[in-house]
Amino acid sequence: MEVVIPEYWLLPHIFGAFCVIYLLGYLVIFRNWSPKFRPEASSCFISLFHGTPAALLAVSAILNQPVRGFASANTNFQNHVLDFSIGYFTVDLLHYLIFIPEDYLFIAHHLATLFVFATCRYLVAHGAFSILVLLVLAEVTSACQNVWTLAGLRKADLPAAAKIYKYLSPPFYVLYTVMRGFIGPVFFYNMSAYYLSGKASNVIPLWVSAAWIVVVGGAILVSIMWISNLWLEFFRKKEIGEKKDM
Repeated sequence: MEVVIPEYWLLPHIFGAFCVIYLLGYLVIFRNWSPKFRPEASSCFISLFHGTPAALLAVSAILNQPVRGFASANTNFQNHVLDFSIGYFTVDLLHYLIFIPEDYLFIAHHLATLFVFATCRYLVAHGAFSILVLLVLAEVTSACQNVWTLAGLRKADLPAAAKIYKYLSPPFYVLYTVMRGFIGPVFFYNMSAYYLSGKASNVIPLWVSAAWIVVVGGAILVSIMWISNLWLEFFRKKEIGEKKDM
């Protein structure tokens, strides 16, 4: 049975809430951090309030969907979850535009992600099952990644942060690799095959599903390249450490 949620437009409230959380991080939580790190730390802070909650909400919305499939109509609950993520990504996009406008890759990523969420939510009103499964796979590593990132920002001047970064790196890398390097691509292949077959074209125009495929495929490719570089750096440092101990 589907969870019934009143049909309110929550996006403005969600956007406002994430703005407040970001300012809380920037002006209060990280006020004593270096100006160089405060914006990124604040971005991690709002991500902590989005990632795991979004994954849990998405799982619940998927499980409560009466008919699950790549072309299924969005439920009210799923639309609210999409709004939740749209609000977060809009605030984080503003963070990059204001503080790190030269980071074209992340700005492009956020714009593309917002395109996928917005078209699914407001244009075609179908396909949330696909988008939310991908959201779960992306955000299940979020909490770990944000703690890892925050520790990495302070590892040079805080021994405790350096220790957290060191011991958290291997499990984070493994989890990220499994989600983004194995499970994600398998689901992406099945999703792409379905949409490109034209089976969903009566409810999701082919240009929309094709755009989703390009965006998701690009995101997965970049994620694989990113984690691969981290693994190479990890084993390089490990090898150097072993040589020093000899």
